[in-house]
Amino acid sequence: MIRVMITDDHTIMREGLKRLFSITPDIRTQAEAPDGASTLLRLAQGDIDVLLLDMTMGGLCGEALIKEIRRHHPALPILVLSMHNDPRIVQDALRAGAHGYVPKDRDPETLLLAIRRVAEGRRYLDPSLAQDVAFEAALGPLPQVRAERLTPRERQVLALLARDICPKEISERLHISYKTVAAHKKNIMKKMEFKNNGDLIRYALSYPLPP
Repeated sequence: MIRVMITDDHTIMREGLKRLFSITPDIRTQAEAPDGASTLLRLAQGDIDVLLLDMTMGGLCGEALIKEIRRHHPALPILVLSMHNDPRIVQDALRAGAHGYVPKDRDPETLLLAIRRVAEGRRYLDPSLAQDVAFEAALGPLPQVRAERLTPRERQVLALLARDICPKEISERLHISYKTVAAHKKNIMKKMEFKNNGDLIRYALSYPLPP
């Protein structure tokens, strides 16, 4: 029996995965968590065979979370289940120590195959990503541009954009206008030397944002 821990900040996603595992004879949900901090606390119990990990959550997440888990649990198989298909984000997750990567739009059979494979100590990269990841492998990580050059509000906007929250929703959450969000994003892209949205997301997943 493969004991899986699910880390995802969306309750409906965790519930759906638990239902899938409940009808899968060789896989069971051993634990779940909505964020990185809770994940690290739960992993200390040492009864998890595979960690199924989302990349974008509040607080510690992404590449930084994978590295922290790897520091405390070097042998634990980590399988990323993410909405992000950008090959450079995939590459960064694998470099940080993930054993596999599956997009969230794949079918349940693919996910179950990936879980079984990493539980055996093997690697799994979804075939839909493999070619693009190979092409991006030579690019290397983003330069470590420091987020301290951003204003507190720009850091808030960056963190929300990295979680794939649209500008309209950001404006509602922060009680600012849509045009102000767009201006903050433009400043972020310029100050941080981002070329596109993929660079923005990669940075937020790689380096924890200061408050």
